[in-house]
Amino acid sequence: MHELPVMNSILAVVLKHAASNQVKKVVAIHLQVGELSDLEDAWMQQYFDYVSKGSLAEGAVLKIERIPVVMRCSACGHSFRINVKDGMKPLCPECGGDKHSLVSGREYLIKNMEVL
Repeated sequence: MHELPVMNSILAVVLKHAASNQVKKVVAIHLQVGELSDLEDAWMQQYFDYVSKGSLAEGAVLKIERIPVVMRCSACGHSFRINVKDGMKPLCPECGGDKHSLVSGREYLIKNMEVL
């Protein structure tokens, strides 16, 4: 159910940009969603359909691109992708360090919109 407030936020941004650009209809919204995000594609579309009823974005298709998880090693500064499905604690492939920070993988962004 956490998709609902996210879809409300996305719709607000879409409608704001649509209004400032004299858009008649939003056909599709391209989203980038991090692999660590627990947002589910099907639920995102379902909730977006619900919140966008009666708006310029009603019927718009969400085109979702998953963004990989990237970490930066605290020891050497090397950035590297990890597979979250591994379930293993990631080690830096350059120096073997086990202390790192998240660079990407949790975000959700509106990349662009297809409009009429």
